[in-house]
Amino acid sequence: MAELSDQLMAFTVLAYLVAMICYAGEYAFGKRSHIGKAATRQLVGAGAPVPPVAEQPVERAKLSRGEWSGRIAVAFTFLGLALHLGSTATRGIAAERMPWGNMYEYILSATLVGAVVWAGVLIRKPAVRHLGLFASLSLVVLLGAANLIAYTPVGPLVPALNSYWFIVHVSTIIVSSGIFLIGAVPATMFLIKNGYDEGKRTFPYTLGKRVSDAAGLERLTFRLHAFAFPLFTFGALIAGPLWAEASWGRYWGWDPKEVWAFISWIVYAAYLHARATPSVKRTVATWIALLGFVTMLMNLFGVNLFFEGLHSYADAG
Repeated sequence: MAELSDQLMAFTVLAYLVAMICYAGEYAFGKRSHIGKAATRQLVGAGAPVPPVAEQPVERAKLSRGEWSGRIAVAFTFLGLALHLGSTATRGIAAERMPWGNMYEYILSATLVGAVVWAGVLIRKPAVRHLGLFASLSLVVLLGAANLIAYTPVGPLVPALNSYWFIVHVSTIIVSSGIFLIGAVPATMFLIKNGYDEGKRTFPYTLGKRVSDAAGLERLTFRLHAFAFPLFTFGALIAGPLWAEASWGRYWGWDPKEVWAFISWIVYAAYLHARATPSVKRTVATWIALLGFVTMLMNLFGVNLFFEGLHSYADAG
């Protein structure tokens, strides 16, 4: 089963890579509508947004190259998701436990959640399909990093993880992390689109030329973060300290991972507060959201690889 999991993961990365290339084809050849600069300025300021200009219906006798590329990208996205699920499931069967016991398995599971969330976004909001280029890129990079620098053979849990809190704490952190991962995609594209509409014509703002509906991107960013934040709060600040007290006899010990989880919580709380404050521009709030994701990456890679602490499970298995 462990070997099957590794083989499925290799095909998973390949499927996401093909999806990314096809999304890039749609991004390059597909047609996008734009909301005007005035509407974007209203959106990012304190005033109410101006409704975007309605798209003119376009009749096509046949699918364009961009549309075909987009449909193929969606097909490979769902194929990659199925392979991803199979790889994670067989890893858990091989280990005879939930596949969350080390850094490799954590990335495997968090990216699976991200892929599921992205698939849900595709189903509910087909108009944002062009974001798949960046969603699939994130999945390919993270899974590639997991295989290159964090791969760990299947093995039993370290003693500190043998607790019912393992399921409660780690599951909520994994789910919230996967949602934050996908939430960072529309956040980035909203900032790029806004920069393009403000007249910036240098890379990466030129990517905003084919991005439509900045208001929709900003709303999607908020909804994803608003859903993930309570889960992260429970996992990091409630279940985590309770598990720490049960395992080590203290709720808080300033362990590097505890500190960085708290930093992430503060940053995401600041984003939601800024987003709810009318006087704060939406661009400022969105930058805070991206900063939160950077702290999550620091907690995942930096703390696990470069710090020693009670949570150092990068090589555990």
